[in-house]
Amino acid sequence: MAEIIQSNQAPFEKHDVDVVTLDLVENALRNARYEMDEVLFRTALSPGIREQHDEFPLIGDPDGKMVVGQFGLSIPDFLENFSGTIEEGDILLTSDPYSCGAAISHANDWLVVMPVFFEGRIVGWASMFGHMSDVGGKTPASMPTDARTIYEEGVVIPPFKLYKAGTLDEDALRIILNQVRKPDWNRADLNGLVAACSTAARRVQELCARFGPDTYVSALDALLDRNYRAMKVLLQAVFADGETLSFTDYICDDGVGYGPYELKLSLTRHGDKVHLDFTGSSPQAQGPINYFINENLVRMFFGIYMITVADPQILWNDGFYPLVEVTIPEESFWKPTYPAALNARNHGIGRVFDLFGGLLGQTNPDLLNAAGFSSSPHFMYSGRYSEGERKGEWFQLYSIGFGGIPGRPVGDGPDGHSLWPSFVNIPCEYLESYYPLRIEAWETVSDTGGAGLHRGGNAVDVAYRFLEPGTIAIHDDRWLTYPWGVNGGTPGARGRKWIERADGSREILPSKVHDVAVGRDDVLHFVTWGGGGWGDPLARDPELVGLEVRRGLVTADGARRYGVVCDESGSVDADATQSLRAELAAARPDVLPTFDAGPPLETILERCEEETGLPAPKPPVPL
Repeated sequence: MAEIIQSNQAPFEKHDVDVVTLDLVENALRNARYEMDEVLFRTALSPGIREQHDEFPLIGDPDGKMVVGQFGLSIPDFLENFSGTIEEGDILLTSDPYSCGAAISHANDWLVVMPVFFEGRIVGWASMFGHMSDVGGKTPASMPTDARTIYEEGVVIPPFKLYKAGTLDEDALRIILNQVRKPDWNRADLNGLVAACSTAARRVQELCARFGPDTYVSALDALLDRNYRAMKVLLQAVFADGETLSFTDYICDDGVGYGPYELKLSLTRHGDKVHLDFTGSSPQAQGPINYFINENLVRMFFGIYMITVADPQILWNDGFYPLVEVTIPEESFWKPTYPAALNARNHGIGRVFDLFGGLLGQTNPDLLNAAGFSSSPHFMYSGRYSEGERKGEWFQLYSIGFGGIPGRPVGDGPDGHSLWPSFVNIPCEYLESYYPLRIEAWETVSDTGGAGLHRGGNAVDVAYRFLEPGTIAIHDDRWLTYPWGVNGGTPGARGRKWIERADGSREILPSKVHDVAVGRDDVLHFVTWGGGGWGDPLARDPELVGLEVRRGLVTADGARRYGVVCDESGSVDADATQSLRAELAAARPDVLPTFDAGPPLETILERCEEETGLPAPKPPVPL
């Protein structure tokens, strides 16, 4: 465990913090967290961070507990696994999930951790990680879909002092950057992470100078305690004491032919606490989809989901952690054994939120969200310019796709949106200016959102026309199983990928593939997946359905899923609609299902090749 060297060993005095001071500290930290983002965006070079904001900041208390952040990481787990001293001026770096207690989850994430000192004492921590577009390895973007060990996924940086007492270890950084394909990107992105943490440290030091370190730390304690008390009330309001709830979802395949992987989560409340148990999930995957998650991150994700759904005004922090117990079996999908491959863990991250949604909705359907775009699918394109002034120059694109957000109690799911609220789309103009491609289409796909009183968001079809030969890679999911609907809502559509070759042929691609050769004027159609619907489709306003037909979000045929009869202009036939709705209502059960995941899994597997053009995966087997 890390040894903290402080010249001032005096303990912090506990102060009562008035509500005005508490509010000032809280909002100052919230602003500092957003300032961290802006510093990084204006410093980074890679499109994944600069344009799409694939980064996660955190400001913690002296023990490393998160006070403000964005889905962050676990500083306590990092410190628990770091052997060495930490002094003022030190800045630590790692990209090895296995050496930091899974504070990060794959080698593309470079994690910077900085102690914040004031008058010789640690008053907090600033931390940030960002997804590096390339960290070496056997394929561009360092995310080989057939990887079976982390050794194939590029340089893996053990925890070390990037800066020691304020001095950069230039030799170590030179060795690291020598392993990657875009060292200028990595250097700029890393400098941005360090600058963002330094900015947060200055803001914390300013607060300590303004209010005094004892008052500042006492304010952090008050914010953490407030979160604890709020979560205790929420848990008691939502979950019955002693009752066990379970929910199961799936990752469709692991990239090497096995799947679907069963992800099971159970929840039991005992008094003030809940127990989250992942027992019953599939064993660790052969391929790189394993999501190595530590117990503190499970607590964080659970708390974020609960707070977002039930009381979004509460500030996220780690104060509620003592209320949540977590069990994660060894050698499972959630806790693989070193050196299991981890690069495609993005599907598991998103599916955690679907699992939480399925648990929460069993006790209170009015709080239930459907399953939606619970991933952040990746598209990569790389090669060398073949002619002109840039002939021989390497180009490399990493980007994140968007899809349908689920229907929710409060309304429809957005179309073509990200799972992560801070992510933004890379503008087509940027892509066409900096890469040899043209965006032929970037549009929502009608009827891909599940039908419901509140419609699931539609998927998107992004059509990339390649202007230079190169290779592409894809990381996606939900090509086999469906994003389920709830409370009578129907599932969203599955994702699809194919290439229209310049010679007129068509090639269907799996959802996880790399090093696919593309030629000039080949067109990739990257179709993501929709969100499930919420509530009875027959209760949706017919005129709203007609409006969506006019807007191209629903087709005239798709309107019949809502019992609405209209023409292609969206003009609704009220009498025919009333008749069709009566017919559909008579043909269905009196009680609508809470969950609708489409056909049984056995049927989905039987029909797999017929419906998708791809062979069904083989059942997972233990390693």
